[in-house]
Amino acid sequence: MKHLCLLLFVFTLSLQAQFQVNGIVKDISTNKPLPFATITGNDGTNTISDVDGKFIILSKMTITAFEVSYIGFTKIRVPIEKGKSYYIVALSQKTNDLNEIIISNENPALAIIRNTIAQKDNNNPQKKLKTFEFKSYNKLIVTANPDSISGKIDSVFVEKTTTKIDSSNYKFKEIISKQHLFQTEKVSQYQFNNAKLKETILGTKMAGFKQPLYEIIAFNLQSFSIYDASYELFETKYNSPIAKDALKDYNYKLLDSVIIDGRKTFMIYFKNKKKRKASGLEGVLYIDQNNFAVAKAIMRIKGVLDISGIHEFQYLPKEQLWFPSNKIFKIVKGKNDDDLKILGGTIQFDGDVEKDFKTRKKEASDYIYLLSQSNNFDIQYNIPIQIKKAAIYIEIKDDAINKPESFWNTYRKDSLDIRSQKTYLALDSISIKKRIESRITFGKKVINGYLPVGFVDLDLRKIISYNNYEGFRLGLGGITNEKFSKKYKLEGYSAYGTKDGTFKYSFGAGTRVGKFSNSWIGVSYTDDVREIASTVFAIDKRAFKIYDPRPINISTFYNYVSWKTFIETKIIPKTESIWELSRTHVEPKFDYIYNLNGQLYRNFTMTTAMVSLRWNPFSDYMQTPTGRIEVEKRFPKFTFQYTQSLPKIAQNDFEFSKIDFKTEYEKKYLNGQKTNLLFEAGYAIGDIPITHLYNTSPNNITKETIIQRVTFGGKNSFETMFFNEFFSNKYAFFQFKHGFSRISIFKKIKPSFVLVSRMAWGNLDKPEQHVGINYKTLNKGFFESGVELNQIYKGLGLSGFYRYGPNQLPKFQDNIAIKISFVLNLGL
Repeated sequence: MKHLCLLLFVFTLSLQAQFQVNGIVKDISTNKPLPFATITGNDGTNTISDVDGKFIILSKMTITAFEVSYIGFTKIRVPIEKGKSYYIVALSQKTNDLNEIIISNENPALAIIRNTIAQKDNNNPQKKLKTFEFKSYNKLIVTANPDSISGKIDSVFVEKTTTKIDSSNYKFKEIISKQHLFQTEKVSQYQFNNAKLKETILGTKMAGFKQPLYEIIAFNLQSFSIYDASYELFETKYNSPIAKDALKDYNYKLLDSVIIDGRKTFMIYFKNKKKRKASGLEGVLYIDQNNFAVAKAIMRIKGVLDISGIHEFQYLPKEQLWFPSNKIFKIVKGKNDDDLKILGGTIQFDGDVEKDFKTRKKEASDYIYLLSQSNNFDIQYNIPIQIKKAAIYIEIKDDAINKPESFWNTYRKDSLDIRSQKTYLALDSISIKKRIESRITFGKKVINGYLPVGFVDLDLRKIISYNNYEGFRLGLGGITNEKFSKKYKLEGYSAYGTKDGTFKYSFGAGTRVGKFSNSWIGVSYTDDVREIASTVFAIDKRAFKIYDPRPINISTFYNYVSWKTFIETKIIPKTESIWELSRTHVEPKFDYIYNLNGQLYRNFTMTTAMVSLRWNPFSDYMQTPTGRIEVEKRFPKFTFQYTQSLPKIAQNDFEFSKIDFKTEYEKKYLNGQKTNLLFEAGYAIGDIPITHLYNTSPNNITKETIIQRVTFGGKNSFETMFFNEFFSNKYAFFQFKHGFSRISIFKKIKPSFVLVSRMAWGNLDKPEQHVGINYKTLNKGFFESGVELNQIYKGLGLSGFYRYGPNQLPKFQDNIAIKISFVLNLGL
């Protein structure tokens, strides 16, 4: 869904300026650009040059001159010439250089930053204030500035020759002159108390959508606080330039001394020490000369996308505190050697061009950019505040999408201009005509494995699959959707195995008993088969795959006929859980007898109570009128499951307890690498047949040669462990994966290289109870390691694993497993 948001951002904001001047600031002696020079128009408009020395002055009135200043250089005043819109401003160095702000003999910027870091808690509103609340108006637009687009959409320097004009470029300029490509607004109330911050969205509207795409609203463009140890820009976290350990990552330079809100501030430029592109943040901090608080901050990343975040503050004299007043976030096209393909569309970029080659002709999309602006008002602090439903990070009120125009006129800083008004009218009309909302809803359901047909969502996972017991499994299943009812649901499926020649089926019904907690109570009946000794966490949402590779090789199944009654709920903060009572009749479909104190069981009945719970304590959630969404997925995540048999109830045959646990951790790095850790453990106590023990997910078939054993690889399975080789009633499993950045071998061959290591330990009490199947235990442990080369070509990949340790096999080749992988990137 985040990819969909990125698509809308990039393809689908113009500053409302009537006057624009572009230019670049350079050192007259070296001809090198001067980054973050201060440019001030005679109307009071203030901006700074970017890392390349380039600047844009945008004003709602005509200016006649502007001044450019830079520390160590002589300030210059530049008059505006009629008909001229681009200025090259050359500054000359001066000998006297702000000697009054030099601290000791070291780089003055370092001393200022050290003081800023030391005073963070005193200057951070979330540390200094007990409580605060304010309202904020945000407007986000995707657009282009029509004045910057020539008829040819070409370079600024165009030869005066007769050329054929691209009509599509003219059409683009014509459209963008009248409206934006995308636009959304929201009014929020922010509340802070007991170290918790919550955003309550009072009103929201999105051009082209009656019901906004809530995932876009939740998209975290930039950090709320400038004082956090990690600064987040476009959903990527970087070490902050004022983190405690920031000096090891950043270089600093004192640029200037400027006045903000009547107070003198140091203007400090910072840049990541790593020379590699897009390795970290760079920008400017405006530091109050008196209390070393941040009075303004500009954060920037320049790469494939040129991303910048600006934080502005107002000074509260009573509290001697700078409080957030405005935020600006902007994305423009950056530079890259390759065109970027996103969701079926292609964005072209200017790469590094050799001297003898001409740059690529600019297209319309080169001028598209995104701009998000937030203005804070009605600020109150240190007053009694009670935050309702504090565990929810963002809450959207039920009536937020139905606010009248009078509501918006009350909170907008400026009334909508003609261009913005036409954006709503045009996109609403296009959305209705092209059924955009229904198509997006359709696409989201398909990604999750469902095909909406009327009031039923067909389950695409039920159509066809294959395993060694059923052969081809052909079926049809689905669940009723919101067109049927928002309070009631029916679901079911039926399937037929071509090899075992039997039908399987399931049906169930449920009713919602809590809207906020999304609680459902229901009942179901199932007659189906399942792999023996497989660990299934009921709360896990089965991801949609075109194919599920591991079951292809499984041949040992058991049939189960089960009645269940259940409750699904999210009532406990940051959790989702299933509470279940069931009666299940089990019939193994392989040669097996369970010997319990001399009584032999070929089939049996289990009556159990089960709770399955997932807890994501570090994630952030958004409550919408249609449900709860995990908007910020953070690790680790924890899953618990407890199953208890109910003796002497509904002909239950065995007494046992079963405890299962899983935790997942994932860390993404700025260079594109990723580390995944997975730990699972289970413990079954009492009398329990082999069908419900643990097999630790084997995925290797018993064949003579390596080539004969080549099959599809699983996700978290032991690729060198043979099916039915090990069984346990207690086990622990650990997996380590580290994915490196994709390797570019050829233009279309860019595999991802992943190192994998897995290990497990376990044991089986009373092994004599299980008759008819040969197996070993994991008391000595099982170990394998390997490499994955995924997406070598069109999603196809190859992996290899090696088995070692106490359970290593005598023949070297029997310890090797080669697997095929396939990764499908859905273009939605």
